[in-house]
Amino acid sequence: MFIGHFAVGLSAKKFDNSISLGTAFIAVQFLDLLWPVLVLLGIEHVEVDPGNTAFTPLHFVHYPYSHSFLFTCFWSILFATFYFLRTRKLNSSIIIALLVLSHWVLDLITHTTDLPITPWSDLKMGLGLWNSIIFTIIVEVSLFLLGTYLYVKSTTPSNRKGKILFWSLIIFLLFTYVSNIVGPLPPSGKDVALVAISMWLLVGWGYWIDSNRVSKPA
Repeated sequence: MFIGHFAVGLSAKKFDNSISLGTAFIAVQFLDLLWPVLVLLGIEHVEVDPGNTAFTPLHFVHYPYSHSFLFTCFWSILFATFYFLRTRKLNSSIIIALLVLSHWVLDLITHTTDLPITPWSDLKMGLGLWNSIIFTIIVEVSLFLLGTYLYVKSTTPSNRKGKILFWSLIIFLLFTYVSNIVGPLPPSGKDVALVAISMWLLVGWGYWIDSNRVSKPA
């Protein structure tokens, strides 16, 4: 899942307007921000395998430290702990932990049986939504539209830049999503990881948006 994760990040404002959009993007995409680094280091492994699923050609061969359920829980607690130490906001920190955990839940829905429970077990899970292109698009785009709606209902631009930055991000994410569906296959798993690292730019974009928008009164 791609824009579905960002949908959850966008919706976070509805539940806690003190969490910056950039921070929410780090949380919901934390596993996928960590994963390409581990791939490039040779610790985890992905292959381009056309036909692996109907929706994506990526075969996630080995990613126990970024995407196992056990380590996802660990990253959730670790991220929330750092956030609490910085802000002293317990409720916000709990939401941050849930945002990190949401990534694994959404991946569980879309992936085939490649999500490990622990790094030391052969047990893997996945409900396989990616085996249907149409249903994947329906579910993910619906989530994204909902997340966009909740963010718009929860914030308002403080200047013209706040409006332009936000809607340009929405258009860019949708364009990227379509490009991933209809575009050419990536040459290799390492190339996929290199592109995935660029998602940090979206985190910066999120902080930039939030610096030009304000929360609406509850």
